[in-house]
Amino acid sequence: MRIALFGYGKMGKMIEKIALERGHDIVARIDVDTPEIDFSNMDVAIDFSMPDAAFGNISNCFEHGIPVISGTTGWLKDFDKAVSLCHEKEGAFIYASNFSLGVNLFFELNTYLAKMMKNLDQYGVAMEEIHHTQKLDAPSGTAITLADGVIKNSNYHDWKLGQGDRNEIGITSKRIEAVPGTHTVTYNSIVDSIEIKHTAHNRQGFALGAVTAAEWIIGKKGVFTMKDVLNLG
Repeated sequence: MRIALFGYGKMGKMIEKIALERGHDIVARIDVDTPEIDFSNMDVAIDFSMPDAAFGNISNCFEHGIPVISGTTGWLKDFDKAVSLCHEKEGAFIYASNFSLGVNLFFELNTYLAKMMKNLDQYGVAMEEIHHTQKLDAPSGTAITLADGVIKNSNYHDWKLGQGDRNEIGITSKRIEAVPGTHTVTYNSIVDSIEIKHTAHNRQGFALGAVTAAEWIIGKKGVFTMKDVLNLG
């Protein structure tokens, strides 16, 4: 499989390493100063670029018939436009706030727990995410996905960075050197707490998930999620 990397920072380099180990070819390494892009020899694009570049990268790939795996966060104001363009061009697209296989199982666990807790008003939910100091956006895309999973299956209406209220899920964001990513969802009551937590030990899980998604999407058309890749129904 011939992979183009849009964004060649730490994640791009980790994806390259894993892709090469799995027998794939890296045919392009595209960064902010790449003058011209040759789309003719790509089978799939993996985008871990910057928020202001992501939508342009994704659109250009759809225009040239290239499937896209996107893990860039902070650009989702244009997500619906990307989905519409994908359908218009009969392309293939997977966006995930986190490609880690373990995190995507954690998303399912979070949703299941939210459904169980929906009618237990004595519990309030709060979230915490911790990342390395180089992470620019807060809260993390993963934390937002977790919050959305609770909102869709509870009486909460929104999330808020910082302290929430009865209708908002409060998300605490911390930036600590060399932390790949830790996410905690806690249900607190007067008498006890229920907590689920995912801790990433390194970036390899994110990169492996992105390459796995790229392998899966070849030959398909449409907009998919990691639930499709993992056959989670």
